[in-house]
Amino acid sequence: MATGWAGDGAVQDQIDATVDDAIQRARAQLRQGPGLTHCEHCDALIPEARRRAVPGVRLCIACQEEQDAAEHDSAGYNRRGSKDSQLR
Repeated sequence: MATGWAGDGAVQDQIDATVDDAIQRARAQLRQGPGLTHCEHCDALIPEARRRAVPGVRLCIACQEEQDAAEHDSAGYNRRGSKDSQLR
């Protein structure tokens, strides 16, 4: 029988699902294999040390910082809706 209230552990389940989603997104973005010798955006040379340190690197440091900043700006969107709407 539906009571309109969330069951025990519903908040923790939502938190766990959010963390799992974030981990999956981060793992999907990891590149593997040899990196590029030149940046795919600006064609600048990518140093050998960076290619060894970051497997599958495709961007120079400047372009990577720009991309990270753009992703950070859009990361605040809550696609799951408010907590109250999820727990009713």
